[in-house]
Amino acid sequence: MKRTTNTIEIGGRRVEYRVMVSPTAQKLRVRVGANGVDVIQPRGRSGEEVCAFLIENREWLQQQLDRAARLRSVSCRPVSRAGQILFKGSPTEILLTETPRRIRSNLVRLDAGKLIVVRGRESVTAVSASVENWLRKLAREAIREQVAAIATRLKVEPGRLYVMGQRTKWGNCSSMRNLSFNWRIVMAPDFVLRYLVTHEVAHLAVPDHSRRFWLTIQSICPEAERARGWLSANAARLMVNLDQVLTEARIGRGAAI
Repeated sequence: MKRTTNTIEIGGRRVEYRVMVSPTAQKLRVRVGANGVDVIQPRGRSGEEVCAFLIENREWLQQQLDRAARLRSVSCRPVSRAGQILFKGSPTEILLTETPRRIRSNLVRLDAGKLIVVRGRESVTAVSASVENWLRKLAREAIREQVAAIATRLKVEPGRLYVMGQRTKWGNCSSMRNLSFNWRIVMAPDFVLRYLVTHEVAHLAVPDHSRRFWLTIQSICPEAERARGWLSANAARLMVNLDQVLTEARIGRGAAI
C-alpha cells in the first residue's frame, strides 16, 4: 500500500496526516490514534478530494485529535509485580501448587483474590497453556454476553464470534460481519471489555469511524473515553508473557483437586 505524508491547516492547527492509497477501499476513511492521522484513499481518488474530505469533517477531526492528545497525556502505570497478572483490572497474585495425586490435567481457579494454579503430576499440558485456556474461556463467556446485548440494542445480526490471540489489536469486525476479540481483554476492567465489544458491534451498524459511529458508541457506552484512557495507560500490562509470570509465581503447598 503506497503511503505519503501531507499537512493541512484545521482550525488554526497544522495537522500532519499519512495517506495510504488502497486498491480495494471503496471510500475515503480517516483514523485518528496515538500515532497520528491516517487516511485510507481509494485508488482513483485525488489528493484534492482528501483535503476536501478532511475540511468537511474538520469538527470531528479536531475532537479526535483532542481525544488522542488526552490519551497520550495519561501516564503509563508500571507493569504488574513479579508473579502477578491483571484479572478484570485488578492485580492478581498467582499461587502455583502441585497435587500429590496422579492427575493428568492442571487446574486453574480463582480463590480469595488469588489465581490458584494446581499442576497435575502427570499433566503433559504446559501450566501457562492451562492459564491461558482458563482466561480464554472466561473471555468468551463475557464477550458473548456483551455481543448479544449490544447487537439486540442496535438491531444488528453478527456473524461468527472468535476469541483469538492477536498481538496488535483488541478486536475486529470483518466484511463478513464476523467479530474477533483478543482474549486478553478479560484481564482489563469490565467497562473496558464492554467498550471494546461495543466498538466492534457498532461497526455492524456503522462501518466507518464517522461522527455517527462515535455518537453511537457514546450512546451505548458512556464510559468509552475512560476505557480508551485505561487502555492507553495499561496496554503493556495485558500483553504479559504467562511463561515468565509463572516462573516468578509464589510456590504454595500441595492442593487437593
